Amino acid sequence: MPHKRTIFNIDDAHLFKKKALTWATNTFEVVCCLDNNNYTEGLVQSEFECLLAIGVQREIFNMSDKTSFEHLHHFHETNKDWLFGFCSYDLKNELEKLKSTHSDKLDFPNMHFFKPQILLKISRTEVAFLINNSPVNAEKEDDYSSENILQNIDNQHLTKHEYSNIRIKSRFKKKDYLQTVEQLKRHIQQGDIFEINLCQEFFINNFQTDPTALFIALNDIAKAPFSAFYKLKDKYVMCASPERFLKKTGQKLVSQPIKGTSKRGNTEGVDAALKTTLQNDPKNRAENIMIVDLVRNDLGKICDVGTVNVVELCSIYSFPTVHQMISTIEGTLSQNKHFTDALKQTFPMGSMTGAPKVRAMQLIEQYERTWR
Repeated sequence: MPHKRTIFNIDDAHLFKKKALTWATNTFEVVCCLDNNNYTEGLVQSEFECLLAIGVQREIFNMSDKTSFEHLHHFHETNKDWLFGFCSYDLKNELEKLKSTHSDKLDFPNMHFFKPQILLKISRTEVAFLINNSPVNAEKEDDYSSENILQNIDNQHLTKHEYSNIRIKSRFKKKDYLQTVEQLKRHIQQGDIFEINLCQEFFINNFQTDPTALFIALNDIAKAPFSAFYKLKDKYVMCASPERFLKKTGQKLVSQPIKGTSKRGNTEGVDAALKTTLQNDPKNRAENIMIVDLVRNDLGKICDVGTVNVVELCSIYSFPTVHQMISTIEGTLSQNKHFTDALKQTFPMGSMTGAPKVRAMQLIEQYERTWR
């Protein structure tokens, strides 16, 4: 796809990112922001500092004929360009003999991908504007010039919200949640599963906020290497994650599951002790290694024989708010496989389900109380 590409220097990248996201969400119905917050440590590092995809040139929603990944494959082949999107947990029902019976109060599509009208690649000192030359809307062509966009961004006023007297509720009462944990422990003792990720929904009723301002506040605190914000018309997704599900560079695949978390300490000595305790904790190491085996098995089905290797096992990475135990698994995607094959074979990520994956997902459906 032809692009108009323009590069401008910026003085304050942190402020520019906030203003650019605010302008984008105020102006367009579909926006995706991916921010690594300048994280550069080890294999967790990202190739791009911040990407802001704005507006829709073309898009696909989830299909109802259980061929979402095939449609994504076709969408990519006919739009070999920057694509942004998400896959929801219930795509598992297309991949295995599974079903979902919980109520869905959010009504997100199972899949949404789009080719943006405008892409901003933001670094610490400059921003590159990539603007689609195809006629999105002829009479608005001047609105999509980099100079016009930059002026609109500069004129944005950021809002701050104070969140007080907010009552966050859970679908589980504490007693019921602990009873569920005991039931799942019996499944482990009986050999049904080795481990499982039990989730509960937290929610707030009658809560009014500016989603963009809320994400900016979250990102200022967490500063996670895989922070993400997604606007799909009137729906929003916010992420402050240190975990990489899957990365493809050429034919090389990298997955970095996390199992094992510790808070940060208030002093250097306490922080170092917490990190050492996490590193040596047998429970966290066992959980991490089980998911490593699951990822190796998933990658082995779509990678060349002998190329799947564990290059890091149970390493400790430190982030602003937590220490995390992360392992890194690599493999070479077979030449006859598409990246959508890799996504389909490894979805959903094992660290968010359990092992064995299918049985864990069956029990997740049985014991959790809300749609994921």
